Amino acid sequence: MIPFSILDLAPIAQGGTASDAFRNSVELAQEAERLGFQRIWLAEHHGMAGIASAATAVVIGHVAGATKTIRVGAGGVMLPNHAPLIIAEQFGTLNAMYPGRIDLGLGRAPGTDQLTARALRRDMNASADQFPQDVQELQFYFQPAEPGQKIKAIPGEGQEVPIWLLGSSLYSAQLAAMLGLPFAFASHFAPDMMEQALALYRERFTPSVQLKKPYAMLTVNIFAAETDAESKRLFTTMQVAFINMLRDQRGKVQPPIDNIDDFWSPQEKVWVTEKLSRSFVGSKETVEQGLRNFLAEHKPDELMISGHFFDPKARLRSLAITAAIRDRLN
Repeated sequence: MIPFSILDLAPIAQGGTASDAFRNSVELAQEAERLGFQRIWLAEHHGMAGIASAATAVVIGHVAGATKTIRVGAGGVMLPNHAPLIIAEQFGTLNAMYPGRIDLGLGRAPGTDQLTARALRRDMNASADQFPQDVQELQFYFQPAEPGQKIKAIPGEGQEVPIWLLGSSLYSAQLAAMLGLPFAFASHFAPDMMEQALALYRERFTPSVQLKKPYAMLTVNIFAAETDAESKRLFTTMQVAFINMLRDQRGKVQPPIDNIDDFWSPQEKVWVTEKLSRSFVGSKETVEQGLRNFLAEHKPDELMISGHFFDPKARLRSLAITAAIRDRLN
């Protein structure tokens, strides 16, 4: 069986608030748990009007507290924004509260624009270059403390919080292979290097204490509804978000539109279509056939689904259809 999981950005819809977004995230997680999804991850983004998960560890605690069995984690924490000790303490605390249910996915991008990144007190050059050392320092804090060890993560030390590396290029694939960590690729918005990264990770993987053989998760967008036409309409919300990002007009999540061709230019259409090429949009039958081909070709160990929906009820319906498809595929 290939487990299915969920990536949630706690989207703030036009006319809505962050409080609404958090309630929707809890409802999504509870439904995902009921439907047998493996995990739900929240992503760290800053200064974005349409995303409420900036304080990622806080939101993870909120979602974990409202569920019972589903794994909850970061997809991910942007480690260069933080001291490794702080993250060890935060996720050690979460794991002490919800033992065996917390994941820690790590990325090396700022998760925001350059000005906001500077406001986060980042050293824009050294921090990213320090990423491999920061990952290893974080691993050290989760190990049992050695006699005489001066710096400890409390809570954190001795806790088995699974660390994942996230990436959209070859860099994190190589590092995950070298450190023997599970790897998640962001093919839902950066599909170009997916195949190369997957092959590189699997070929160069070195077993570790955490992981004996490579474990790769691929992320795709799924917009499933009763008909192909309705799914395509729902998908325009995500297409519009990418166009607005390209135009530097980010804002809250917008409602679907009837004709996307009236909104984008030919050049924007090419760019957005390429970026969102790992999206499965349509009825149950359409999405099932697309996923069947994708899974057969790339053979991920796990599939994570994403998607910027305006209407949380439409997302829950898409989730239920996806669960039915998963059960047929498995």
